[in-house]
Amino acid sequence: MRPVDLIRKKRDGHALTPDEIRAFIQGVTVRTWPDYQTSALLMAIVLRGMSADETAVLTDAMVHSGQKLAWPDLPGPKVDKHSTGGVGDKTSLIVAPLAAACGCIVPMMSGRGLGHTGGTLDKLEAIPGFRVGVSLDEFRTALQTVGCAMVGQTAEIAPADKVLYALRDVTATVESIPLITASILAKKIAEGIDALVMDVKCGQGAFMKTRTDARALAQSIVATGSSNSVRTEAIITAMDVPLGRMVGNALEVREAIDTLRGNGPRDLELLAVTLTVRMLVLGGLADLLNAEAIVRSALTSGRGLDVLRRMIAQQGGDPRVVDDLALLPTAPQRTIVYAERSGYVAELYAEKIGIATMLLGAGRLRVEDAIDHAAGVRLLARPGEFVKFGDALAEVHYRTDDRLGNAVTLLQSAWRIDDEQPTSTPLILEHVP
Repeated sequence: MRPVDLIRKKRDGHALTPDEIRAFIQGVTVRTWPDYQTSALLMAIVLRGMSADETAVLTDAMVHSGQKLAWPDLPGPKVDKHSTGGVGDKTSLIVAPLAAACGCIVPMMSGRGLGHTGGTLDKLEAIPGFRVGVSLDEFRTALQTVGCAMVGQTAEIAPADKVLYALRDVTATVESIPLITASILAKKIAEGIDALVMDVKCGQGAFMKTRTDARALAQSIVATGSSNSVRTEAIITAMDVPLGRMVGNALEVREAIDTLRGNGPRDLELLAVTLTVRMLVLGGLADLLNAEAIVRSALTSGRGLDVLRRMIAQQGGDPRVVDDLALLPTAPQRTIVYAERSGYVAELYAEKIGIATMLLGAGRLRVEDAIDHAAGVRLLARPGEFVKFGDALAEVHYRTDDRLGNAVTLLQSAWRIDDEQPTSTPLILEHVP
């Protein structure tokens, strides 16, 4: 079938058949579809949408564009967690070892930072020696010996997604729920998991700005995952305020370790425990009556921290960082952002914090940019807290002065201070079963 016929059919608002969708993904994978025709069909999908059945077939075709892993020799449910991306979201570093300590096998393939949101792989590479690029044999060995592994997408996994995502990023075709759903789930299903817990972020610091859009994406992911034989559920969580108090790769690793020690910020611990509880329930290891007690036992006993230590060692990193945070990269310079009036912190704009941190070098402005793992921001005042004129709002960690000016200007506008104390808002907004 000709690419132009599929483009015209979707352009005119018709559903593509399973054979047509599979032909499209096959053409993308072996590169018989030129980029301009692939981009044309992607734009038609953005404008015309896809049905639930089309999205499920698209996801399955993308899974089978490469290798689908299987772990029949590993005892225990294979369960993963994925987030749609937020500012200060280091929950994967906590959840993966915590879930493994509770009996899950966690084959977690993660991604790089995207825009103003941080990436799990960039955080992991702040740990001296840690390797995210491992072979499938090394991946299996890590799961056998530790129970979890956190790696980058290999060349064998969902190669069609790599082609499509690169084109979507430069053709204004990212914002499509069917395409987002298929991109996320193709990689997750190819991991060979039995169950998946999704954390769909919602708010001005997230890609999904409204509750309605976040719910639509969550429902699409749950339905598509389930139709592809992966037990899937989602929680929608607020991302108007950064998660925790650290933003930046090494700083976030530090805060994740503190949380596994039992000393983390309350919001981060709450979300990490909630996600891990859902993983245990979905994996059949516990029910809602006892799952939280199991997870908190793994947290307070240090078993989750020990799994992290062993995972770091297994993937070539220095496990001593778990006990000595000074071994993590440290920025040579600091500066403070001060409150310009007294009052209560009414707003803390996550997107501005994320962009400022990226400008400091913690993220990429261009694909080829190198990451400064030590750069970042420590948040010293959060919504609801009272500050006086001249109090410190944030501590900025940076390397060179040339990166500082624009970042500090943006940070100075990231706090809104009012006379009245704001009402608190929940972190966990909704559960989508």
